[in-house]
Amino acid sequence: MSTYPYPNLIAHRGAGKDAPENSLAAFRLGAENGYTMFECDVKLSKDKELFLHHDDVLERTTNGKGLAKHHTWNELSKLDAGSWHSAHYAGESLARFEQLVDFVIANKFQLDVEIKPNPDEDYETGVATAKFLEAKQPFGTGAYPFLLSSFQPESLKGAMDAVPAIPRALLVDDWEGDVDKFFQILDDTACIGIITNYKILTEEIVERCHATGRFVMIYTANEPADIKHLFEIGVDSVITDNMKILKDYTR
Repeated sequence: MSTYPYPNLIAHRGAGKDAPENSLAAFRLGAENGYTMFECDVKLSKDKELFLHHDDVLERTTNGKGLAKHHTWNELSKLDAGSWHSAHYAGESLARFEQLVDFVIANKFQLDVEIKPNPDEDYETGVATAKFLEAKQPFGTGAYPFLLSSFQPESLKGAMDAVPAIPRALLVDDWEGDVDKFFQILDDTACIGIITNYKILTEEIVERCHATGRFVMIYTANEPADIKHLFEIGVDSVITDNMKILKDYTR
């Protein structure tokens, strides 16, 4: 990359923990706090509608039950996805991916789209996400606001096969004792960067990524001391729940 295109700080799931994660209310709140780039989680409903949700199951962040993949979008859209967070957000609904994409495009924001497939839908979800974004804003129409990321190599491969021009990044939570394996995945899926758990990052990883022209993003660092240290060792961006720290790290 000749010029790094992303801001120093990226709001995790919209507004960190200050609003129901992945809800439209969260992204609006994150924007009110000054954030211009957000991270979200995308998966497919039973009838193949792309929507925002992190878990395979519905219980943690909605009043629904069971696997998300077993429900149509019509069923999912009627769930309460806000009461688990606080009474203030009672009745907040799950969001269609299209709603967030329209919000990002209209406001000239940026979005790290984590492809979060249901079980056995890795490749399919990567293809669907990339094709949807290409249809909404074809690559080549100016500054491109979307980055696709995933822990699942098959999701990244699906996105690459469908629309290779959309930039991709590999998510890593544990090196599993074999860093080289993950750098091979970066090559195989033509990723322009890596997004790692901040607890597993080393200066050597940062140097290796930068030496191959790749960026390093980190999730989810919230403490000012941790964030300061990460930037000192060369991290390019930090995904955070901390909505109060943006003023200290505006590029």
